[in-house]
Amino acid sequence: MFQKITIIALIIAFVSCQKKETVEKDKIKKADWLIGNWKNTSPDGFLIENWQKLNDSTFSAASYFIKGKDTLHFENIILAQLGETLTYKATVKGQNEDKPVFFPSTSETDKQLIFENPKHDYPQKITYTKGANNTLTAEISGNLNGKQTTERFIMTKK
Repeated sequence: MFQKITIIALIIAFVSCQKKETVEKDKIKKADWLIGNWKNTSPDGFLIENWQKLNDSTFSAASYFIKGKDTLHFENIILAQLGETLTYKATVKGQNEDKPVFFPSTSETDKQLIFENPKHDYPQKITYTKGANNTLTAEISGNLNGKQTTERFIMTKK
């Protein structure tokens, strides 16, 4: 009898672990549309984000803003499944002592990803929205110097 209970417990544990792993992998799959090279052109310069899939649970991106021959902003991004939470980890050169800032997801759909960190100075919210015709809108928002601010960048896949 003890052997049957032990075997049943092991089977339940195995099935539970398998289901959790599937949930985790399925969550990051909602972000597959980010993979690729994205560009926004404005009179101020070029914003470029290059997303790649590192493995089943991690994506990475380099995001930079170029004006003329100068790189004004450079950011490394890791989008990873940590436990049951999709987490956006941004490291901006020259900010926060070059340490990463974590933004856990608050919503994931097939067309939109929302990440929030209310304790961060700015932004507190990062949103990626899939648009039509190979476009996406990246939006950062939050309280900046006592004023609610939103910046939107519409990018086209290259």
